[in-house]
Amino acid sequence: MVGTPIGNLGDLSPRAQEVLAQVDLIAAEDTRHTRKLLSKFNFSTPLVSYHEHNKIQRGEELIERLQNGESIAIVSDAGMPAISDPGEDLVKLAVQKRIPVIPIPGPNAALSALVASGLPTQPFLFLGFLPRTTRERKTQLRRWVHVPATLLCYEAPHRLVSMLEDVLEVMGDRVIAISREMTKKHEEWLRGSLSECLEYVKKEGTKGEYTIVIAGADEYIEEESKKWWEDLSVIEHVEHYLAQGKPKKEAIQLTAQDRGLPKREVYNLYHAEQR
Repeated sequence: MVGTPIGNLGDLSPRAQEVLAQVDLIAAEDTRHTRKLLSKFNFSTPLVSYHEHNKIQRGEELIERLQNGESIAIVSDAGMPAISDPGEDLVKLAVQKRIPVIPIPGPNAALSALVASGLPTQPFLFLGFLPRTTRERKTQLRRWVHVPATLLCYEAPHRLVSMLEDVLEVMGDRVIAISREMTKKHEEWLRGSLSECLEYVKKEGTKGEYTIVIAGADEYIEEESKKWWEDLSVIEHVEHYLAQGKPKKEAIQLTAQDRGLPKREVYNLYHAEQR
């Protein structure tokens, strides 16, 4: 499993160069992209495609070749394979077949963004690419809204605005850092409140793949002088979520989570008021 540059080709380590030059075969997410990398270093190693759409059939072929004694390097288009990448499935197959899996460390966009974000580097939680639809994305975001860990995720340019809008609605106006073109000539960073960064992105437009670092729950809460719901009664708290179109059961559950109360207690209080 060979880590390759996320932008600057100078980041390909000497060990990675040695492996890519010596293996029998390189399985690449996009052979055209990887061929440019090999040309840069004058490597002539054979290439074969391995990606999301052929991973089942091609995975079996690669396992068979490994069992026959060949050595294969797995690479993604950028960074470490198996991170938001079908290489994960091939590793599982290899481990099941007791085939040695050796990581050759290299660049990673999520960790690079984390250490330069200015936000706490531990604990952190990597979410990969969030779901594409707003409904599914919000559902997943609610799972992590109270997690006291810095959150990392990737996003495509055409979904960045809608993704940030959903994070703002579900998680509040947290501190974030957004990076694009890391290690390249036109590397760009946005740091600040989510609302500020969202306004800038809407104005300036989007281009390239993005890595987003979001403050965790504890970090966000510490920056608030007051919890948004402190002036609300439990009933008003539930009705706040109902007004957002959430089902009664979910509104009660969210209120209980916000206040650190048992769900049954909030349920009883709410329904006692309705009688």
